Amino acid sequence: MSNTIAPAVFYRKVDMNGLEIFYREAGPQDAPTVLLLHGFPSSSHMFRNLIPVLADRYHVIAPDFPGYGENSAPSVSDFEYSYERLAITTKKFTEKLNISKYAMYLTDIGASIGFRLAVMHPERVTALIG
Repeated sequence: MSNTIAPAVFYRKVDMNGLEIFYREAGPQDAPTVLLLHGFPSSSHMFRNLIPVLADRYHVIAPDFPGYGENSAPSVSDFEYSYERLAITTKKFTEKLNISKYAMYLTDIGASIGFRLAVMHPERVTALIG
């Protein structure tokens, strides 16, 4: 049996001009960042077992997309639920957290959003993991 203590996982929210984004964060702030982008119909909760495994070597960020998990769910008249809009929101989220470089774990709708992020700012992406 190992005496290793699992890294702490923090549950945070950030306000982005009235849109509340929930995310899970773990690992050293100065380590390379891994952005975990969830699938449908899930949330960052799907990474609850993976985050501690990665957090000893990486700064791990797992956001919920608007309308998913612990996030705000604005009405469709107030928010366009398209891959493009979700990618723009995720880009602004990373900027709000001052994350300028990241590897992305892509699954399901997270892949559609992550590939759009990579096209918008290829210089920010250190790796794509699928």
